[in-house]
Amino acid sequence: SKTAYRENYDNDRSILETSSSDCIFFQFLNYYSLLKFNQGSYEYTVQCNQLCTELEAIKSNKKCNEKIKCADENIIIQLGKEDKKSIVATHFPCSCIDDGECLIISRRAEKVEGKVQHSKIVHPKGHYSVFYIDTVGGLHTKTKELFKNNDVKQFKNLCVYGEKGITVAEALKRDGRFIDDLGNFELSNNQDPKRLTVCTQKVEKLHQKQFKIRLPKDKKENNGKFPGDLYQEALNLRKENFGKIQQSFSEVHRVRKLLELGKSVCKVIVKDVSMGTGFVLFDTFILTSAHLFKDYVKGKELQDVEVFAVFDYEKSEPETNVYFFRVENITDFDADLDYAVLEAQNIKVPPGLLSEFGPLPANGKACIVGYPAEGVKKMDPTCIIETDKRGQAVDEHLYQYKNLLIIKTISDWLKEHGINDILIGGCKAGKVGTYHTFKYHGASGSPVFGGLGGVFGLHTAGYVCDSVNSDESVIEYAIPLLTIFENFVENLKEKWKYIFVYCNVTLKCKLLQSGPT
Repeated sequence: SKTAYRENYDNDRSILETSSSDCIFFQFLNYYSLLKFNQGSYEYTVQCNQLCTELEAIKSNKKCNEKIKCADENIIIQLGKEDKKSIVATHFPCSCIDDGECLIISRRAEKVEGKVQHSKIVHPKGHYSVFYIDTVGGLHTKTKELFKNNDVKQFKNLCVYGEKGITVAEALKRDGRFIDDLGNFELSNNQDPKRLTVCTQKVEKLHQKQFKIRLPKDKKENNGKFPGDLYQEALNLRKENFGKIQQSFSEVHRVRKLLELGKSVCKVIVKDVSMGTGFVLFDTFILTSAHLFKDYVKGKELQDVEVFAVFDYEKSEPETNVYFFRVENITDFDADLDYAVLEAQNIKVPPGLLSEFGPLPANGKACIVGYPAEGVKKMDPTCIIETDKRGQAVDEHLYQYKNLLIIKTISDWLKEHGINDILIGGCKAGKVGTYHTFKYHGASGSPVFGGLGGVFGLHTAGYVCDSVNSDESVIEYAIPLLTIFENFVENLKEKWKYIFVYCNVTLKCKLLQSGPT
């Protein structure tokens, strides 16, 4: 691509050495721009053959590099020829600059950008969201400082970028031109001021939109910390909540009931394939997770694999006095709801938990009883994460990682594995219960009990990013037992009429119950 070349010999000098208002025009190989040092100077073309920041591209031109005599932190780069409109950070990705765009460089006596740890990897344009923040703030900003150098207020807005997957707050903190203590701010959309974006929201939906910063009445609400600094606070809060939950489940009558109901929980062994958890549904029928059987079920028939249910495995061998039996067949199997009902014949098992079924609570305490990590039976008190707080819970997990590249890697992994399905707007958002737990590998099929002892869910799966931290789950979920049981009843209507009558009456009674579990 070719660029118009402006000549003005009256002012051909290195103004960056002597003046606070210089310009450069500049151009990339495919993303080309003009670079200029003040309105009366030459217009320069800069080309680069690799992805880099715009300042790195500018400095790759020997002539332009010679003209820049100040520190990078003192530079202001205007985007476009329109007078005093948008400015970008020095680490702005070259891939996000449009073909033929004009960049005008100037310097300031004081620092404009703080030294920030921006990603050293520059991605293609599609990896970023680019948006604009007005230098005139919104609600509760008139008496507040928003920028490290108020010279930026000479321009209409700041052009900000962020890798898709990071939050608004992370993008502004990494930008370097905003103060470090914006706190729990929001963005109001210039086209619709009543439409607000919280600082913990991801940047994807902000692309090419213009906003104003709004501050809370008391800027000290979050002690001036960005979400990236709130990980420890979130962790402390989780510990505090866990303490309350643990205290609740330490009450003798609750423990006694859980221990009694826990007798119905068993370890499920699919020989040489997998291990999980199950529990007695009623009579000699055991409910567990379908994914434990992988490719060893055709229709509803076991294929060349032995399945065992082990009860009372509560101490490490050889001290424990366990009993187990071989599962003869599968009564019902549903891959979509991820459950399987196993049948044992002529075997005495503990009482079933069907009579304890209850609806999925929206929030509150919970406890999982199962066999995690191929070990003995364990109890894990936890709390239900409300549907509209699941995204926040995921973000809080990511806050512990300071490296933006790691955060992006984990975020991409979670999306690839379907985490958006359980978040607001996802296809499973209203169909599962979510929580944190240390019990994941081996705990599939565990019953999830409510705070009052009723059982409401079948612990099914979760999101554990093995490539980063193999012993810590991001979030886990359970399928409501009433949903599973209703499907089970429908499948049995024609096969076993006597079971249908018993199950249908029980289900209707439970669906009419509205009390907490």
